[in-house]
Amino acid sequence: MNVLIPETEAELAGIVKEARAPLGIRGGGTRPLGRPVDGQELSVSGLRGVELYEPGALTLVVRAGTPLAEVETTLATEGQRLAFEPMDHRGLLGTTGTPTIGGVIAANVSGPRRIQVGAARDFLLGVRLVDGQGEVIRNGGRVMKNVTGYDLVKLMAGSCGTLGVLTELALKVLPTSRASVTLHCTGLDDKQAVAALCRALGSPFEVSGAAHLQRGPDGDAVTMIRLEGTEASLAYRTGELRKLLAPHGDFTVETDPERTAADWQRIRDVAPFHDRAGDVWRLSLKPTDAPGIVAGIEGAEAVYDWGGGLVWLLVPKGTPGGNIWQAVARAGGHATLIRGDRSGGAFQPLAPAVAALQDGLKQRFDPRGILNPGLMDQGAAA
Repeated sequence: MNVLIPETEAELAGIVKEARAPLGIRGGGTRPLGRPVDGQELSVSGLRGVELYEPGALTLVVRAGTPLAEVETTLATEGQRLAFEPMDHRGLLGTTGTPTIGGVIAANVSGPRRIQVGAARDFLLGVRLVDGQGEVIRNGGRVMKNVTGYDLVKLMAGSCGTLGVLTELALKVLPTSRASVTLHCTGLDDKQAVAALCRALGSPFEVSGAAHLQRGPDGDAVTMIRLEGTEASLAYRTGELRKLLAPHGDFTVETDPERTAADWQRIRDVAPFHDRAGDVWRLSLKPTDAPGIVAGIEGAEAVYDWGGGLVWLLVPKGTPGGNIWQAVARAGGHATLIRGDRSGGAFQPLAPAVAALQDGLKQRFDPRGILNPGLMDQGAAA
């Protein structure tokens, strides 16, 4: 089946309006999350280009199909960046293609710096989209009556194309840090590592990355903390943070910018699980609960990010999802199957009231049920 690739918003709206069967909405095709969609593939990759960039106002308006690399290059020429540090899923999922800015926002993809600056959705100032009836909607201006009162920005970020097809995004950007350092400590167990990360995050020293690998590049557990800023500020903050963390372990300091960047790209893209067999899960938990949850899952290997609030798990292929969902739910968190058999649903089973709210939103924005139907279906608890 040929992929539909409209080149204008009007063409996209016409395709959706005339559709009589399900549409599988895609950006660059690099992050197939959720339950697979059986439908005509519709790619927004033809909607590309920067509409407006005002470095002085820290504002970028860009079409949804614009390659992420193009956005980052444009910002870099002015010493700016997407501060939320979006992950590249290709290595983890074994996909090809080109990541798009619309795909990043549709999945609310946020990297290690989220603990300091916030998530992708927090940098989204405005959106244009086509809803399930083929109507063009934007917030802050011409808003259709059936969506008046909704915060479209928050709704669209993370909705994975199930409520509407993003066509244009307005984003806040931030200056690139002048320098960065990473503090490393080897040999800590998960509980010790999370305690150290929480101590660092609770300090006044503006930590922008806090992660722990059960198995680092050399095979040993490694705990990592990133600081960014001016060289003078880093020298003071690094010294004070090392003193604060001394009871937790001996933290060494990496100042080489290329090594520091590589360290955090490894965390951002969950590189320890690339090219390895097994299912991959993404858990959101209270950091202090995370080590116990991980220890209770047989055969699991973990990468902790966000100080332990985000846990990536590699488990044997076919590990029952119900057991993982149940354990995480008891701790008040949620889990998503990222890589594995997602045909039975990939998302955490929702409480009935929340599920009803989700269904109501879907009905309001896509009453015909043609936009990525079933993609966000819940799995079955044990």
